[in-house]
Amino acid sequence: MNEADYEQAVSQHYEALYAFGYSLAGNEDDASELTQETYCRLLTKGSQLRDTSKVKSWLFTTLYRVFLGWKQRHARLPHFDISAVEHELPVVEPAHVDVLENEAVRVALMQLEEHYRSPVTLFYLNDHSYEEIAEILDVPIGTVMSRLSRAKGMLRERLVACAVGREAQNRILPLDQKHRQPS
Repeated sequence: MNEADYEQAVSQHYEALYAFGYSLAGNEDDASELTQETYCRLLTKGSQLRDTSKVKSWLFTTLYRVFLGWKQRHARLPHFDISAVEHELPVVEPAHVDVLENEAVRVALMQLEEHYRSPVTLFYLNDHSYEEIAEILDVPIGTVMSRLSRAKGMLRERLVACAVGREAQNRILPLDQKHRQPS
């Protein structure tokens, strides 16, 4: 698919494709994301389309498959309002934040499996976009988003545990010293 064919596909089918995405997702943000992902796939995989007269059906099929992928991911990794699960989140006090150091972050990052560490490094340390990361790692953009989300959660847990452990260690040490008898 050349640039002219792509631009024609966008101008002819964008509104209808967006409307279809909206009818599936039920909100503007997700409809926009579905439509954008569909056109992104047309750019990357449009060369596989043998008959450009069938681009419309290809676009709608692709959008629907992207939507189904989102639904499957949502079933495995459900979204909760923060207010509904706030009581389950670990408490992070300002003292915990002060305890975190660059070394702790580096150690926690290196403890992640490579397929989680790579997207985090590319996104946060190298300022790559989701699309660029997907291309670099040769995985779908949804996989990048999922891995980033999971990696951030794992890092958060490890860093909080590290901070809480250090804080506890700092509290215990002075108590031990208080109870020691002078020699």
